[in-house]
Amino acid sequence: MKTIDDLDVAGKRVFVRADLNVPLDGGTITDDGRIRAVLPTITKLAAAGAKVIVASHLGRPKGAPDPRFSLAPIAKRLGELLKTGVAFAADTVGESARQTVAGLADGQVALLENLRFNAGETAKDDAERGAFADELAALADVYVGDGFGAVHRKHASVFDLPARLPHAAGGLIATEVAVLKKLTEQVERPYVVVLGGSKVSDKLGVIDHLLDKADRILIGGGMAFTFLKAQGHEVGASLLQEDQIPAVQDYLKRGEERGVEFVLPVDVLVSTGFPDLKTKAPSNPTTVAADAIGADQLGLDSGPRTRELYASKLADAATVFWNGPMGVFEHPDYAEGTRAIAQALLDSPAFTVVGGGDSAAAVRILGFDENAFGHISTGGGASLEYLEGKTLPGLAALED
Repeated sequence: MKTIDDLDVAGKRVFVRADLNVPLDGGTITDDGRIRAVLPTITKLAAAGAKVIVASHLGRPKGAPDPRFSLAPIAKRLGELLKTGVAFAADTVGESARQTVAGLADGQVALLENLRFNAGETAKDDAERGAFADELAALADVYVGDGFGAVHRKHASVFDLPARLPHAAGGLIATEVAVLKKLTEQVERPYVVVLGGSKVSDKLGVIDHLLDKADRILIGGGMAFTFLKAQGHEVGASLLQEDQIPAVQDYLKRGEERGVEFVLPVDVLVSTGFPDLKTKAPSNPTTVAADAIGADQLGLDSGPRTRELYASKLADAATVFWNGPMGVFEHPDYAEGTRAIAQALLDSPAFTVVGGGDSAAAVRILGFDENAFGHISTGGGASLEYLEGKTLPGLAALED
C-alpha cells in the first residue's frame, strides 16, 4: 500500500476521502476528534503544493440533499483548525463543486458537500456507484484514502474511486493499519479485550475471532446483561437480546475450553428508568449484585466492585483493545464504569488501543488526555471488522 510520501502532488488536484462524520447538536460540533485526526494529511499535502479536495459523508441522508446533514459547520471548523480559509462547495459533483475546485491555487483546501447527498455513493448497483465515481474522478488527478471510519463500506468514494486515479493511503489510515496489525499479527501477551456498548449482536463476529487470540475478555455495557442472562441470572428491565443467548452460551463454553477468561460484572448501578441525558438531572441510582437485579430495575453502569475487578484484570496486560462504553457515560450518574476503564488503561504499561466510536468520544468527553493512550481509533466499525478478519473494501482498493 503506497502512502502520500510516494506521490508527487505539487500542482495537482488531490481528492482526500476523509471521515468527518462528527456528532452534531443542531449546527454545533460536539466532538471534533475526527476532523483533527485528518489534519496531518491535509496539511502535508497542502505544504507539498497540492490543491486539496476533501470529501466525506455525514450521517445517513437518503441519497438527496438534507440540510440537517450539511458539511458547512465542518468546513468552518476545518478552517479554524488549519488556520486558513477552506472553500466550501454547496454540492458534491455539480456546478458549485467544479467552480470551487477550479478556483483552488496550489496549497489551498476545499471541502465538498456531503457525499451521501448523492444516491450513487452508497448504491448497491455497481454501475450506478461507478457512474458517481466517474463524476468524482473528473474533479481530481490523485486519490488519497484517509477516512478509516469508512473503509469497511463498499461505497463509490471509498472503493470505486481509487481504481480510477493514482492512489495512496493517507497518514491516518497507515497508522490505523499498523496499530491493528499489533492486535492481530504481532500481539504481546497477556492480551486483554474490553467490550462494551449496547448490543451483543454488534460484537458477535469480533468475539468469535478473538477466542483464538485474546487471553481475557471483559464484558460491560448493555451487552453484559445478555451474558448474565446466559449464565442464568435475571436482569430485570435491563437491555437484553434474548435471541443472542445461545450464541453467548456457546462463546462462554468455547472460552472455557480454550483457556480464554470471560470477566462479567459482579455488581451494577440500576434505576427504574432511563436517565434524562439533556438535563442531566440526578436519577438516584442504587448498586445491586449482578445476580440480584430486581424485575423493575434497569442496569445502567458497572458497580464499584466491578470497576475494581476490571482494573485488576487490566493491570498485568501487555496489550489492551477497548471498544464500547461500560454504561450510559453521557450522564454523570453512570459515567464511572467507563471512566474506570479509561483510567485503568492509563495506569497500565500495556500498549492500549481505544477502538473508536463511543469509546473514543467517552475518552474526550470525560476529560482524558488522548495522547496518553497508545492509540485512539477513528473507526469503531472498521476496527471491529478488521479484528474479525474481514477484507475491508476501502483498504483493498488502496493496495496495488
